[in-house]
Amino acid sequence: MSIEGELRVLPVAGLPEIAAGMRVGEQLAAHAELRDGDLVVVAQKIVSKAEGRVRRLSSVLPGGEARRLAAVLGKGPALVELILAESREVLRAERGVLIVETGHGFVCANAGIDSSNLPDPGTVSLLPEDPDASARRIREEIRSAAGATVAAIVSDSFGRAWRLGQAEVAIGCAGIAPLDDWRGRRDASGRELRATLIAIADEAAAAADLVRDKASGVPAAIVRGLDRFVSEEHGPGAAALRRPRDEDLFR
Repeated sequence: MSIEGELRVLPVAGLPEIAAGMRVGEQLAAHAELRDGDLVVVAQKIVSKAEGRVRRLSSVLPGGEARRLAAVLGKGPALVELILAESREVLRAERGVLIVETGHGFVCANAGIDSSNLPDPGTVSLLPEDPDASARRIREEIRSAAGATVAAIVSDSFGRAWRLGQAEVAIGCAGIAPLDDWRGRRDASGRELRATLIAIADEAAAAADLVRDKASGVPAAIVRGLDRFVSEEHGPGAAALRRPRDEDLFR
């Protein structure tokens, strides 16, 4: 029996090594009992693998700017070339890190490029080209394979400007309202709320990460109990979570 307000987070175990061309949603449906209203959180890495977004560094030819930055930062020139290719703007380049705005509009370290949890040495994964489209596709694959109406989130680890450590955020989502806007409502004391805008998709992504040990080979989890935020429509996606540039106090 579920309790009102209860939230359950269930790891999805037993998934095979994901390769280019595999349907992530079908694999999730085959390895989990999914229900209407479930929220399925999938690590970016397996989505990138399925979409062929893995690159071998030895195949990358660095340009002059990549070589210059690599020398300053102590990074490999091929990696820096990929970071620049995935970025629309370099915001900071110091202490061994490139902080960039990606082509998607994410502000993050190294354009989200990562070498962990890849079977082949000398390879890195890039973020999906359109994470919201990835989430929509995974959602439809689950609907087709399992007959369940779920929400899907593609998550990744981001650093936080004012705090140590990384936390998972939603870089793509479908079937969920990514923000819960409380502005104009009243708090428990009757005061009007003027700034409360809850990042539901990010909070669900972070909750899912608590049952996904990064060394355990469990790249997905089900968050159950948030069905009030799940909808038939795909919704605006995680693009709605990005702060508009004219509201960014740091640029």
